[in-house]
Parts: sequence; structure tokens; C-alpha cells
Amino acid sequence: MDKNYILIIGWVAVMAMLSVLTSVKQEETVCGKKEYRWRPVWAVVTVLPLIIWCGYRENIGDTWAYKKSFSEMPVSLGGMASYMATVKKDKGFYFVSAVIKCIVGNHVNIYFIVLAAIQAGVLIYVYRKYSSRYLVSFFLFIASTDYISWMFNGIRQFLAVTITFIGIKFILDKKYAKAIILILIASLMHQSALLVIPFIFIAQGKAWNKKTLLFMVAVIAIVAGIGQFTNVLDSMLAETQYKNVVSDWQSWNDNGTNALRVLVYAVPSVLSLIGLRFIRNEDDKVINLCTNMSIVSVGFYIVSMFTSGIFIGRLPIYFSLYSYILLPWEIDHMFTKRSARLIYVVMVVGYLGFYLYSVNNLLG
Repeated sequence: MDKNYILIIGWVAVMAMLSVLTSVKQEETVCGKKEYRWRPVWAVVTVLPLIIWCGYRENIGDTWAYKKSFSEMPVSLGGMASYMATVKKDKGFYFVSAVIKCIVGNHVNIYFIVLAAIQAGVLIYVYRKYSSRYLVSFFLFIASTDYISWMFNGIRQFLAVTITFIGIKFILDKKYAKAIILILIASLMHQSALLVIPFIFIAQGKAWNKKTLLFMVAVIAIVAGIGQFTNVLDSMLAETQYKNVVSDWQSWNDNGTNALRVLVYAVPSVLSLIGLRFIRNEDDKVINLCTNMSIVSVGFYIVSMFTSGIFIGRLPIYFSLYSYILLPWEIDHMFTKRSARLIYVVMVVGYLGFYLYSVNNLLG
């Protein structure tokens, strides 16, 4: 295993110690309430090593494919029109990438750093503002191996994911037109972003509301009739850029998402159901939204267990990022101060175990 996979965890530990020894927080107003949040400079310092590593990573996952596509992009704006004429799908991503190349030249490492900075910048903004424990949220993003799956691998889709994620303020304020415009922009990067549109309405309201319960009923129905679901899905995608999805996962013998991964991602949702009275008593609109988005992510993960981890298993990331705001809030509000310390220890140990297991499997 590359030592960097251990060093990034070590860096989080260093920042944790620093947060105890130094004043890293300041008072801010969040959703009308006075809260203490990490100072922007410390929030950026926390994520900076990951951004740099993204630029100099090895050929993990689809990295080689992104390098190849980068080599085919023009080095000047004059060649932009002819290049874009060759792009068949997700034109927004390739346009943005080509513009970056026109600025940085043939430096693929800088290209990856720029993309990672955009993606990480959104995570910094959202987690710093809305998470009660910024560093815990970042740790969960790292320990879940999401950074490997998305900042090292599926960067085109993750750019779309982060664009939708920064729209959390619009969703909270019920400014749906602005949220949908943002999602439409994200869909230019990766068309799968359009999936988010109905869920900004489903996730609105109280935690575990009737809409989310109906969604979970639908998930159970899909799993019960998985054969019919795949046929319907194949028909629905017939005229889209994803028309070969069902046939591809069947021909590749894709056995679905690993059950352990689904279990780990389900922890915040399960905990929210167990301690629902605490969430209802607080009635915090951020936590209500994060709870419902977390439920949606688990629903998609359950479906991906019985269908495809490669295709369906790539959809929950639009919703699972909200879970990293939810989990630390649950620990702080559902347990006594003494018990919460123990739960945090269990959480760290459990996620580190999952991290080591996943990294070994992802990297062979």
C-alpha cells in the first residue's frame, strides 16, 4: 500500500491535535443561529494535502483515461470549436477541462489539482458552514474512501456531484428554481445529475417524512421485483447516453455493491431512525434535510446491491455526502457527553478498519 494512504489519515490526526491546541473556530451565524465554525484558513489547510495529492496520484481507476482525454484537448482557444465538435456527451466537463488546459498548458498534474481544488472547495464550503464538526465530516469523507472513488477516479461525475451539493443553501431556503438551475448546470458535466431534481422535493420537510418512507417502500418493491425493474430501466434508458447500462453490467457479471459498504453508509440513517425523537425535538432544517438525503443514499445503495455496483452504485454519492454532516450531529445530540466520547472512539476505529479493508481491495 502506498504510504500516502496512511499519511492522509495521519494528517487528519495532526489537524485534530492542532484543533485542541489552537483556536481554530470562530462564531458565525448559520441558518439564523449563532454557531462556532472552523476558520476558513484552517479548513483549507486541512484539505490542502489531499488536493495536491490528487495532482500527483498514480494511475488509479480511470486516471489514465482522463490523462488520455487531456492529451487530446487543444492548447489554445482557437482549437476549441473543432475539439468540442468531437465530444459526444457531457460536453460541459470537457469544455471546462479544455479551458483549464488552455490556461495551464500540457501540465496534467496541474489540471488534476485545479479540478480537485474546485471539488474540495465545495466540500470545504459546505462542511465548514453546515457541519457542527468540520474535521469529523472531512475524516468520514476520507475514511469512507470516497476521495479515492471520486477525486482519484470518477472526477467527471464528482464535479457534477459537488455542483449539486453546493446548492444545499437553495434547498434549505426552498429556492427550487435556483437549485434546479444549478442541477441543470451540473448535468452538463454528467447527465446523471438530473436524478437529483425530484429528491430536492422528497428530502424537504421533517426527517423520515411520508415522502422518504414511500421512497423506501419503492426500494423494497424494486428489490422484490428486480427482474422487472431491470427491464423497465433498460427501456427508460434506451434513448439516452446510458442506453447500454443494463446490458453492460449483466455482461460484466457485476455482482452489485459490497454489502459491507452498504452497511457502513447506512449507519447515519439507522441511527437517525433509532434517535428520531432527538431530531424531531431539535427540528433543525439542516439535519432534517441531511437525514432524508442519507435515507435516499441508502435506498440507492440497497438497489445497487442487487443490480450493479458500477452503475447504480455510482448514484448514491449525490446524497451520501449529506451523511457526513448528519453523523457527528447525531453523536453529539443523541448521547451524553461521556457516552459521545466513547462513540467517537468506536466510530474512528470502525471507519479506520473499513478504510484499510477498502483501500486494500480497491488497490488490489
